[in-house]
Order: sequence, then structure tokens, then C-alpha cells
Amino acid sequence: MTAHDARLHAFRSDLADARLKGEVAADRFVAGRPARISVPMADIRKAPKTDSGVNTQALLGDDVLVFEDREGWAWIQAERDGYVGYVAEAMLGTRDHAPTHIISVPRTFLYPGPDLRFPIAGQLSMGSTVTVTSAAETRGTHYAVLPSGEAIIAGHLRPVGEMAGDYVSVAETFLGTPYLWGGVSGFGIDCSGLVQLAMRMAGRQVLRDSDMQAASIGEQLEPGPDFSGLQRGDLVFWKGHVAIMTDAETMIHANGHTMLVSREGLKEAVARIGYLYGGPTGFRRP
Repeated sequence: MTAHDARLHAFRSDLADARLKGEVAADRFVAGRPARISVPMADIRKAPKTDSGVNTQALLGDDVLVFEDREGWAWIQAERDGYVGYVAEAMLGTRDHAPTHIISVPRTFLYPGPDLRFPIAGQLSMGSTVTVTSAAETRGTHYAVLPSGEAIIAGHLRPVGEMAGDYVSVAETFLGTPYLWGGVSGFGIDCSGLVQLAMRMAGRQVLRDSDMQAASIGEQLEPGPDFSGLQRGDLVFWKGHVAIMTDAETMIHANGHTMLVSREGLKEAVARIGYLYGGPTGFRRP
């Protein structure tokens, strides 16, 4: 990371965040306009075009600041982790209702009303936030009802501010989830997205990309001979990759080898990854 990493600071030669005035050069400085992600998932892209690469994603209810709207694209910064990029303007809404609950299971359905027999109205990932206005029960199943009248299984939610006790246990619920470059959801996730989302659900906000995490999460760790000093929750970093230790010998990671979130022995992973990309670059204890 640099002092003004463009992934974390909104600046271009023609336009920049007003908070950066005096720190970066730009033709014009503007204050960000508050907005909120209004769709289940929004790809945050490198450039304002549909064939541009996806750097990360934002989830329903995520708050953002908008610095520019042009030709159907918004240049935004996510308030939760500071990530900057472009989203389709249609994916943004206003901050009309304060979120009350967060999806606490990897994936769930949004129904047009409180009945699981209704055709679904959408699909939501863990980490999405919603506003619950009432409760309903249909044939013994409990639902949380949103301002739109749509409903979610009540047991798939928990109040905003109620945290999981162990971030590794959260990560383990994603076993079998497809690997997706830039993904941060239960429908597809990458290695650093898994770390970020699992830690978020346990009450810890961390940066998005693996290099950012390697420079900022917890403390550096010397694992000792044969990695014998590692324990559950420690992080292992390679160039462009991160894994979470589930115990002293086994890790969980979203990876391009299986194209899934999967478990793997650390020593086996070191040998396999080292063949192409070299050995671990660091270890950290959150």
C-alpha cells in the first residue's frame, strides 16, 4: 500500500474527494454524496464499463459516498472498508431507513411476503443489512418483514451489533462456496473476501485485499520450526493470497485450486503453492 493508495482514496487528475484537498492534485474537489447499495450485490469495478474487471463487491445496505454520476455510472467509496471504484448508478438508493438486522447465514431468500411458498423475490448474502419493521408467522415459520412488505426467514437474521464469537467458525460456514475473484458474498468469494466478511461478522472491520490485510491485521507472527507456533485464527499469507488456520495444521481458504472455499493441510498447501508462486510471505495473529 502507498500513502494514497487509489483503492482507498478517491482521487483522479480531474476530480478528488474534498477530504484530500492539499494532499493530492486534482482539477476539482467535491464532497461525497451519501447513498446506499439497494441491490443484493453490486460489483465495484476498476472503470465505468461493464467489461471492466471487478475489484470487489458491496452488499445490500452498504453505505457509500458518491463523488460523480456520469452516463449511468457512479464513482463511489464504500464507507465500511474505504474501497473506491465504479458501480452502476441504478444500484444505488437513499438512506431512508436505518438498518436494524444483518443476514447471519451464508445465503438466504427474500420473499414477496411472509410465505416460503411464494416465488422468491431475491437472494441475499451474509453481511447484507436490512430494516425490519414487523414480524409475521405462517404455518409455524417466523418471518421478518421489511418496509417493502418483503420477508426474510427470521432465523437467518440477527440484530445489527450482535456479533459472532469466533470468526473462524463463521468462515467455516462458507465451506463449498464457489471461488469468485473479487467476491465478498455467500454466492462467490475470494480469499481476502472470506477473511474480511468472517471478521466483520465477529465485530472486526478489516481492509479488503490480501496485501492490505498482511500489512494491517493484528501482529506479525513467527510460526517457528515446521509452523509449530500457529493456532486457530492465525492468518497465513502468500503473494496475493491469504488463508485462515482452523487448527495448528489445517487451514481454510477460498482458492483457485479447488475453485471453492475448502480445507487444506498447511504443509500440503505450502508445497503445492510453492511450486508455482513461492512460499508464505508472512503470518499474522489477529
